[in-house]
Amino acid sequence: MKSLRNYSIPFSGLSLGKHHFDFDVKDDFFDEFDYSLVKKADLKCAVELEKQETMLILDFRITGTIQATCDTCLAEYPEQVDIREQQIAKFANEEIDEDDEIVTLSKNDHELVLAGLIYEYINVAVPFVAGCGDAGNTPYCDKEMLDRINSLSGGNEQSDDSADPRWDALKKIK
Repeated sequence: MKSLRNYSIPFSGLSLGKHHFDFDVKDDFFDEFDYSLVKKADLKCAVELEKQETMLILDFRITGTIQATCDTCLAEYPEQVDIREQQIAKFANEEIDEDDEIVTLSKNDHELVLAGLIYEYINVAVPFVAGCGDAGNTPYCDKEMLDRINSLSGGNEQSDDSADPRWDALKKIK
């Protein structure tokens, strides 16, 4: 978890206004999370932090490629992502009801750890149904794998039901 400390912003010494931070999100980032949908990636995360007197406004822009697996032919391919998200962190003395868009910071907090947010944004951007035909680099799925899947599916069965005499007896009922 020490490597996730690299994805934090010490906001206590910053002046009011906008500040820019850049992070590289590579394979070692996802190694810190046990059940991540993404294992390999080459991403750039740009964060624009606007510090105000009562809150921090964080604008995320994550671009690059993640390694995805095609659901049809099981081939790995690079999936392009372009993520834009916003997060608000509010200063408060007592804990308020948090929702998805507001994080509460106490007066004792001096830095904001972004690793969890970055991880969440990337995993939500993974396509629900992944297909290498949509990636643009590989226009078609792996033909060899598709042929193998088709040969193992039930579509190429010969009519073996005629060899079983029980079926012949059932056909006479018509």
